Amino acid sequence: MAEFDIKFSGYQGPRSVHNRAVQVFGESLTGSLGERVSFDHVLNVTEQGRKAADLLKMVASGETTLCYFSSSYLADKVPEIALFDLPFLIRDRAQAYAMLDGPLGQLIIDKMAEAADFRIVAWWDNGFRHFSNGVRPIRTPADCEGLKIRTLFSALQQESFAAMGFEPVPLDVAELPAACADGTVDAQENPLTNTFNFGIDAHHRWITMSGHFFGPCVVLAHKETWDSWPGDVRSAVQDALTLATPAQRGFAAGEDAEFMSKLDPSRNELIELSADERAAFVAAVQPLVGKTIGQFRDELFEYLPTS
Repeated sequence: MAEFDIKFSGYQGPRSVHNRAVQVFGESLTGSLGERVSFDHVLNVTEQGRKAADLLKMVASGETTLCYFSSSYLADKVPEIALFDLPFLIRDRAQAYAMLDGPLGQLIIDKMAEAADFRIVAWWDNGFRHFSNGVRPIRTPADCEGLKIRTLFSALQQESFAAMGFEPVPLDVAELPAACADGTVDAQENPLTNTFNFGIDAHHRWITMSGHFFGPCVVLAHKETWDSWPGDVRSAVQDALTLATPAQRGFAAGEDAEFMSKLDPSRNELIELSADERAAFVAAVQPLVGKTIGQFRDELFEYLPTS
């Protein structure tokens, strides 16, 4: 009988970049600990009648040992996480990883350990998020007027989309595909991998490569369980995360390129924004960005890109 039961839960299909990384994690962990550990990978809790957001309660209570989740949902516990939700702030993955793996990411890790019943134990890549919709091409904020867009349950993100002209509609990801299919929402925003893996491309012809947010994904661990492990077990888990994290980031970057190369123009139209079109979106959200940054202490400014 195993000494340690470790469950890693998610909310996506087996070929998602996150669940593929969990497989890397599990193979490393069982390879290190052998029969001492029983490892259970729960691919998609929404198929068990749960909402994706239930994962936060599950990992806080210890119902699952680990999970991955969008960092945007955690700003109520650590306000500094909102710095990653500032629109058009992060330009490329190198910049994003420097922020996540540097002092800002560590500050958030430390604060989360004090504020919640879980720990952030890795930063994964939830991809650059882009608009899709089934009504009209989106090139400027004027094109967003009157469109209902599904958003995360993040006040800052909802304010951002309202500033661009959208009508924000917060929905759990489990409700997203049906909402796009039946017209509950006109638009949504996601990394390309989610737009295609959730089948949203079947309902939304136009995909605007806005890159408005880079979405960090946190790997969370139940704090009491993590702290109770003997040193060799925690080291094996950390080593498995050290292998899985670059693998996950590589999967995420690779899928962006793969989906763009496989795009069928008879079904979907990819819209690249010109410099002037992008500048119009940046200008629309600038008052919100300035207000949000102003809420944080001055020393955090050194963590943010300046150009």
